[in-house]
Amino acid sequence: MANLSSLLEARYGITSSGSAAPPVAPIAVNPTLEILLQHKSVRNFLPDPLAPGILELLTAAAQSAATSSNLQTWSAVAITTPSLKSEAATLCGDQGFIRAAPLFLIFCADLARLTTTCEKHSTPGIGLEFLEMYTMAVIDASLAAQNACVAAESLGLGTCYVGAARNRPRELASLLCLPERVIALFGLAVGQPDVGGPAAAVKPRLPQSEMVRRERWRKSINTERKEQAANLTAYDEALAEFNKKEGRTNAPTWTERSTDRIATIESLHGRDIFRSVLEERGFDLK
Repeated sequence: MANLSSLLEARYGITSSGSAAPPVAPIAVNPTLEILLQHKSVRNFLPDPLAPGILELLTAAAQSAATSSNLQTWSAVAITTPSLKSEAATLCGDQGFIRAAPLFLIFCADLARLTTTCEKHSTPGIGLEFLEMYTMAVIDASLAAQNACVAAESLGLGTCYVGAARNRPRELASLLCLPERVIALFGLAVGQPDVGGPAAAVKPRLPQSEMVRRERWRKSINTERKEQAANLTAYDEALAEFNKKEGRTNAPTWTERSTDRIATIESLHGRDIFRSVLEERGFDLK
């Protein structure tokens, strides 16, 4: 089992000043921490199908996640049939690893189930017409998916989230025969990692001081901007060092890549219509 210092160093990377990992108390690493801190996106899968019972176990883990008011406002579509998975992959950025993975889970915000409960009890379900309920469904789906992801990795499987499930939301809803008030949010490719392909690596994250404020957000605007500028510069360095080790010497910095990702409507890759599709599918967002 890896020690905590090496796990944190991998997660936060190296800058010109040395390790960017935060100081921590001498805590013994347990299997759960090791799995969480070593998470990586796997995009090279063996074609072997998952063992019987794995999907059911991942589903149980997903359903064990917290859910607001126990409303359970999410559902997932599990795709294993190669032809259907290939069609879904085409709509999700045309990414080959989705086709290669033996299981592609598509997590959805699902308010159709609560619509049915309202019909069962002859109530109008006015609350379903508000942004709050869609937000709840997104949170529920995200928590469930992360549980499934950790469970899969605990079994030695590789995973990769697929935000491109929102690239062509109308077409994907049609392909999956989603009912009204259900929409695909993201996918999760799951399978046995192909150790013969390029190895996935733990990618450094932003410094903790950039992500977690203690007690209050900031003391002053000037202090915030100064500290944020230092954090982003340090992260650009850490990610550049990571990319260098991975053979990507000409990769843009994180701040450059992030800026490009939100620069234009085109950079949203079709997701600019997502609000319109939500309304078409019965998510009123009042």
